Amino acid sequence: MQQTKGMIGLEIHVYIITKEKLFCRCCASREKGTKPNIYICPICCGMPGAKPMLPNEEAVKQAVRIGLMLGCKINETIKWQRKHYDWPDLPKGYQNTISGAYAIPVGVNGEFHGVKIWSMHLEEDPAAWDPVSGCINYNRSGLPLVEVISAPDFTTAEEVSEWLKKLLHHLDYLKVVDSNAGMKVDVNVSISGKTERVEIKNLNSIENIFLAIEYELERQMREGSERETRRFDPLKGKTVRMRGKEEQEDYRFISDPDLQDIVIDSNIINELEKSLPEPPKIKLEKMIKRYKIGDRDAGVLTKHIDIAEFFETVVENVDAKFALPWVSVELLRLLNKHSTSLDKVNIKVEHFVELLRMVEEGKITVLQGKQFLKKFYPMSFSVREVAGKERKISDREELKKVSDQVMKENKGVVGDYKSGEEKAFNFLMGEIMKKTNRRADFQVAREVLRELLK
Repeated sequence: MQQTKGMIGLEIHVYIITKEKLFCRCCASREKGTKPNIYICPICCGMPGAKPMLPNEEAVKQAVRIGLMLGCKINETIKWQRKHYDWPDLPKGYQNTISGAYAIPVGVNGEFHGVKIWSMHLEEDPAAWDPVSGCINYNRSGLPLVEVISAPDFTTAEEVSEWLKKLLHHLDYLKVVDSNAGMKVDVNVSISGKTERVEIKNLNSIENIFLAIEYELERQMREGSERETRRFDPLKGKTVRMRGKEEQEDYRFISDPDLQDIVIDSNIINELEKSLPEPPKIKLEKMIKRYKIGDRDAGVLTKHIDIAEFFETVVENVDAKFALPWVSVELLRLLNKHSTSLDKVNIKVEHFVELLRMVEEGKITVLQGKQFLKKFYPMSFSVREVAGKERKISDREELKKVSDQVMKENKGVVGDYKSGEEKAFNFLMGEIMKKTNRRADFQVAREVLRELLK
C-alpha cells in the first residue's frame, strides 16, 4: 500500500530552564506532583492592576541561543504583543508573546537538518486547566516558553519523528530546555492541492505525534478536510474536531503597552554564539577519532552531553580505553538504577578519577571499585581516604587462613568440588570474597584456594 504524503509543518513549544518565571519572581518549578497554586503572585495570576516586571534576562538569552542553534538570524529589537483569546487557563484574557502579525520574533529564516525554520520566539505559558474538575493550577502560568515554527517541509510522520529526535538531542546539548517538562507540539497537516490545512493541538510525545499525523493523512484522503483545529485521542487513536481554525485577526494582536521592546546588543549575540556546544554529530566524530573507540561506545557517550563532557574530563587523567567501561557501563548503570541523570547528582570528576586510578594501580580490586562507585549516589567522596580502612588483601598467608575457614564451614561443597563439580569452586570463591568484604585480591585468592583444595 502506497504511503500517503502530505504537507506537514510544526509549531514546537519547549520550556526554558530558569529559576524564576518570565515576568515575575515566582519559582519556575516544573516538578510533577507539586502542590497546586503555591508558586503564584498577582502578576502570574492576572489580577486586576498587576503589571509585569521586566522579562527574565536569562530566558531571553537562552531563547537567543536556541535561535542560533537553529541557524536563525537574530533580531536585535524584539517587540512584545498581546495575543487575545478566551479560555479558562488565561485569566487576563491575553498571552504575552513575541509572535503575531506585527511582532518581531527572536529569530527568523533558519534551517535545521534540512527543514526551514520560519521563526522562533519567546512567550509565557498559560495556567493548567482541568476540564473535568474545572480547577486551574497557576504554578505553570508565566513559565518561559520558546516556540519554534517550521515550514511545511515534512511529507510523512516518520520524517517528523526522526527530525524531532534530532532537535531534542541538540536542545539537550544546549542545556537550556527542561526535558522533564516535555514539549507541546501543534501539527499542521494537509495534502497538497487536495485538502485544507488542519491543526492538531497539544501533542506531547513523539509517539502521539507520529500516530496523529498517520491518522490525519488517512482521514483527509478519505473525507477531505476544512480549516479546523483538532485534538488527538490516544485511546481511540484518532483525531477529533475541537473548533474552527482561528486566523491571526481572531487573536486581535496588539503591542503590549506594559512591556518595553527588548534590545539585544550584537556583542551579546556574538558571545552567546561562541557559547554554543559542539553539535552531537561533531562530538561523536571527535570521540571516535580522538579516543579510538567504536561507533557504538561513542554513541552511548554522546547521547547526553553531560556524560560526554564527563568522559572527556576523566580521560585527561586516565587512559581512555580503561575509563570507557567505567563511564559507559558502570556509571550509566548507577544512574539508571536510581532513575536519574548526571546533572542531578553530585559526582565529582576528581573522585571518579581517583577511584579509577586506585583500580588501575591495583590498590583496590575491580569488585571493590564497583562497590565504591555504587556508594557515589547521590554524592561522591574520596575513595583513597575510605580505602585505607578497606585495603586490598594480597598476602597469601592471610588469604590461606580465610580460605581454610571457608573450606571448614563448607565441607560438603569441598567434597562436591573433589568429585569434579567446578561450580563448587565458584561458590567457595564467593564465600571468600564475602568474608573479606570483597577486599581479597581475586587472582591470588583463586591460586591459594586451588592449592588448598589439592
